[in-house]
Amino acid sequence: MNKNNVKVTFKSNSVNLLGAEIKVGDTAPDFTVVGNGLNPIKLSDYKGKVVVLSIFPSLDTPVCATQNRKFNEAAASLSDDIVILGISVDLPFAQARFCGAEGIDKVVTASDYQQHDFAAKYGFLIEGLMLLARGTVVVDKNGKVVFVEYCSEVTDEPNYELALDAAKKLV
Repeated sequence: MNKNNVKVTFKSNSVNLLGAEIKVGDTAPDFTVVGNGLNPIKLSDYKGKVVVLSIFPSLDTPVCATQNRKFNEAAASLSDDIVILGISVDLPFAQARFCGAEGIDKVVTASDYQQHDFAAKYGFLIEGLMLLARGTVVVDKNGKVVFVEYCSEVTDEPNYELALDAAKKLV
């Protein structure tokens, strides 16, 4: 897997991201991740919907937990034409446990732990740590990328408002 040119820090230390950098205007590559029931989930499963990809390192950290709570709260007031897909390399069992304990029922969580298929195609894999960097990607109903945020510091929250506004404009 190749390094991309996105500049990111993790706890103020520069890290390299592996995989292809995704950019606004790109056709969103299809990918396969694993759902909480160990079922495959693909981006193409949501064809015809606006998809907000909420990417994070691990639900076992406060910032990642907050990110999922905030997107879940926002999802309650969004159109049914918008899906929020939360992706990390946490095991599906851990994601299911977290969502159950936290009442996360609007964000679809999925794991990229097996093949790093999402990470390779979107450039979010932190070299060495093999965790995903934090960020958001919004894909329109036609499969075009309309918004991308690679958080410059992995421990900082994403800009929820910008990502959600980009999604809302598409419905």
